[in-house]
Amino acid sequence: MHNTRVIITGGPGAGKTTLLSALADGGFPVVEESARAIIAERRARGASPRPAPLAFAREILRRDRLKYAANSGTAGWVFFDRGLVEALAMVHEAQPLPEAQLQAELAAYPFHPTVFVLPPWEEIYSRDTERDQTLAEAVRVHARVVEWYAACGYLLEEVPRVPVAERAAHVVRVLDGAA
Repeated sequence: MHNTRVIITGGPGAGKTTLLSALADGGFPVVEESARAIIAERRARGASPRPAPLAFAREILRRDRLKYAANSGTAGWVFFDRGLVEALAMVHEAQPLPEAQLQAELAAYPFHPTVFVLPPWEEIYSRDTERDQTLAEAVRVHARVVEWYAACGYLLEEVPRVPVAERAAHVVRVLDGAA
């Protein structure tokens, strides 16, 4: 059986949170992304939304390691909103890691080999307190995320732009077929 930790990813505003909510409603455990919490906490303290890129990436990675460990004994699929692999990408982008260290980190925190990617979707995109990127920036983030996961050897499964219940059913159907 494949690893039960499954990544849901995509650029900002692509519907990840809504999809994860639908999966949670279906009885699956979900793990929220760390970046939004950090931004909200900083705003509540009156600080800028994000610290310097490397500090931000390291804090996301620290929190994501804890979340990964917290779900080590969970049976069945556990869905992560982005997660540790992307936190490593952020750290690597801010301060490139030696290849051996990067590979060791990826090996220490395995996820299911299929990553579900939600493509940019202009019709549902909106900004909020923590999502301050423009749609164009979200499209650029999407491209970097896809490139990163492919470079890390993950299989990318694009989730179709359909109503959320159909998106959730698609994810589960693909996983059931891969189990």
